[in-house]
Amino acid sequence: MQFNALVSALRAAAEPTRLRLLRLCAEGELSVGELTQILGQSQPRVSRHLKLMVDAGLLKRFREGVQVFYRVESLPIVTIVLGELSPDDRVLEHDFAQLEGIRRQRAQRAQRYFDEHAAQWDALHGLDVPAEQLRRALLDALNERTASQDPPRLLDLGTGTGQVLDWLAEHIASGVGVDLNTSMLALARARLTGHPHLSVRAADLFQLPFDDASYDLAVMHMVLHFIDQPARALREARRVLAPGGRLLIVDFAPHSMESLREEHEHRWLGFADEPIGHYAAQAGLRLVSAKRLVEAPLAVTLWRCDVVNVGE
Repeated sequence: MQFNALVSALRAAAEPTRLRLLRLCAEGELSVGELTQILGQSQPRVSRHLKLMVDAGLLKRFREGVQVFYRVESLPIVTIVLGELSPDDRVLEHDFAQLEGIRRQRAQRAQRYFDEHAAQWDALHGLDVPAEQLRRALLDALNERTASQDPPRLLDLGTGTGQVLDWLAEHIASGVGVDLNTSMLALARARLTGHPHLSVRAADLFQLPFDDASYDLAVMHMVLHFIDQPARALREARRVLAPGGRLLIVDFAPHSMESLREEHEHRWLGFADEPIGHYAAQAGLRLVSAKRLVEAPLAVTLWRCDVVNVGE
């Protein structure tokens, strides 16, 4: 960093509330309201601190619908400063306890929603891409990878009713779908009867029960907008991908339908290419392409992210 920029960054971080905010935002995107709740301070006060850190280049601000979120910029100075903090500091322990409480509440609401809508899940996905169009797009992306390779080992992250596994069954060596919702998994098992090389199991996307480099291809179909910490989910997906592996993400482009957040527990109102590329780079993946699948009523994109090989 240039001298003046470094001085500004150090000054911005050298204040108790701002250092707490910086540490919290390093855990993933958080809204002003969430940060206010965690710290127990007024929103105007928290907003002033956040603005100062944005101006100093430590945080990035982005709007999504009616909410404003913040995330840490990937800077060496941030890594150095946060690395000096003791993990058992009482102030930070309090902040993380509050953060975990917020995450538990989100997870509980999402679990109730999935339980209530499991039987209608495929119909609800009519909000996004016509099934045949999406099936062809996924097959095209799979064939790009397998043109000169053996059929891949597929991991379907957030499998729901097993739709993606069913679509790709004849084109993969083996497939496993993971989901935390047991109602969804029961429907998936019934759907996949007759495909002995396919299976589903209950698993957390943040703690997958698989060895490193276990899969060649991973798919996240209409999952990321439900996930509290997208960057963390991509890091875990990268861990289980083998060298030369690929992650395919299908999700909404940015939109302003707040009703999806309020009525369908969407955590994010879609994604632009830039944050997807940011999450991918943090995870050791490279965003290779972004293909728009449909424009209306909601735009949907298929992102292809390849494993970054050592030395690249």
